[in-house]
Formats: sequence, structure tokens, C-alpha cells
Amino acid sequence: MSQVSVAEAKAQLTRLIQNAEKGEAVHITRRGRPVAVLLSEEEYGRLAAGRPLQGFWEGIQAMRADPEFQPVDFSPEEIAGWRDRGPGRDFAWGS
Repeated sequence: MSQVSVAEAKAQLTRLIQNAEKGEAVHITRRGRPVAVLLSEEEYGRLAAGRPLQGFWEGIQAMRADPEFQPVDFSPEEIAGWRDRGPGRDFAWGS
């Protein structure tokens, strides 16, 4: 596993892509924090095959279409009991 900064990745992109093609994952950092990983197309395809990329709504639809899906049905009274009806806390703008 190699790790490079964004600036180094820009300067060495060709070499990093060649390394990724050989199967080496390249971790890219910004100010020392990981922000991205450069993978080969083959490795990305292998990882993505297990979890299809989808949006939120498509995920909800897939969940509902699952024959084992059991919707949770709470009554309004149950939900009302979850909220704290206390006076809240003091708040001052700008502090």
C-alpha cells in the first residue's frame, strides 16, 4: 500500500496509475488525512459487484421489494413519547 499527498498524486499520476494497474492500492491524503483511494478498474469492479451503487430512493425501493421486509409501524402515541418536552436549554447568539 502506498500513500501520497494530493500534490504528489498530481505530479506522479502516470506512475500511480501504473501501480494501481498492477494491483497496488494508492491512498491519497490531504493534510495527512485520507481522502481517496486509487484502484485498478479490475479491483473496483470486484468491490462494486458485491454492492450495486444506488441512490437513496433506489435503496428504499429495493428494501421494500425484499420479501422478508417487515415494516415498523409505530402509533402516534409511541412516537410522541420519544420527544423530550422539557423547556430546552439556554441559547445565546454569538457565544
